[in-house]
Amino acid sequence: GRYLRLIPLLLRGSQDDVHGLSLPLHLIALNAPLSGSMRGIRGADFQCFQQAREVGLTGTFRAFLSSRLQDLYSIVRRADRSTVPIVNLRDEVLFNNWENLFSGSEASFRTGAHILSFDGRDVLRDSAWPQKYVWHGSDSKGRRLTESYCETWRTDDAVVAGQASSLASGKLLEQKSSSCKNAFIVLCIENSFMTSSQK
Repeated sequence: GRYLRLIPLLLRGSQDDVHGLSLPLHLIALNAPLSGSMRGIRGADFQCFQQAREVGLTGTFRAFLSSRLQDLYSIVRRADRSTVPIVNLRDEVLFNNWENLFSGSEASFRTGAHILSFDGRDVLRDSAWPQKYVWHGSDSKGRRLTESYCETWRTDDAVVAGQASSLASGKLLEQKSSSCKNAFIVLCIENSFMTSSQK
């Protein structure tokens, strides 16, 4: 039994070598767009958890959203914010680290990098996401915007607003107030990875 627990670590060993001791954190889109009605932050978090497990990712994934009790910025642990790269499903680097997203650039990701869903599709190119916007509910520093997060991600009412970003702009935190009836991309950020000692 002890050896089986080590297999995932051995398989990911090459990543360890590239990035020193820290594994990169993945930023991956849910496999379908969602309106502002996601059953709250817990509903969105659960979809992140479920879809990560389905493709064999063992880290903890949380929705890339601010909500009533959560600032987007705080989702990643302090120890990892400036030390590990943020990568897509294929381990292509999107950001040098988590802090990069909140440095005033509205989270401009690396040119030529792709935002992929858990099932491997490029959300900017795939027709399953007709509207190329990402929900985030945050200001450019990753703090919650209480007037603009679809009533804590519980409504798809056309007259209620949620903060979103145009993916075509190459940014994840562009500041666009959008109607909660829109079906937009929802991202998930890995906020810790499992090691054999945590299992």
